[in-house]
Amino acid sequence: MSPSASAVPGAPAGTGTATDSAAAAGASSAVEQRLAELGLALPEVAAPVAAYVPAVISGNHVYTSGQLPFVNGTLAATGKVSAGTEGASDEATVSPEEAKQYAAQCAVNALAAVKSVIGDLDRITRIVKVVGFVSSDPSFTGQPGVINGASELLGKVLGDAGQHARSAVGVAVLPLDSPVEVELIAEFA
Repeated sequence: MSPSASAVPGAPAGTGTATDSAAAAGASSAVEQRLAELGLALPEVAAPVAAYVPAVISGNHVYTSGQLPFVNGTLAATGKVSAGTEGASDEATVSPEEAKQYAAQCAVNALAAVKSVIGDLDRITRIVKVVGFVSSDPSFTGQPGVINGASELLGKVLGDAGQHARSAVGVAVLPLDSPVEVELIAEFA
């Protein structure tokens, strides 16, 4: 699927969707069919922005690099996540609700990275761990709610195999000034 076919339901304008029947027909696995039912499609794997690869296999696990919320090859938003009640920053801010949608896009991008090394997402037997990073206003403490976007998406498309351990971490800044970044470990058969 092309990067232009991926979007998060309810995401801010300009993110594009995969609602046409061609996108649904192109899904090659049950997991991709569930994504298509949600109006989503796997994008092309984003090119690394530094010296790393998007995913590696070790034994029967895939470890993804941190995935940013790229949509159509463009970072969906920049800035710190803020509920608007903390601090008085002159920097761009992203609401927790928007950041949650971007975390879901990160999860879709992580699934694309997994597929790039195992070929078929139906081979996933469990998402073992999700680590989410939230570029946070210093007083923002809602990181778990933001990363729920990734966790909920994985549960919807993988069912019980999408249940996972997780960390949600607030950080000062992320690459390219992204509001969120998500990495995961997937077990596969």
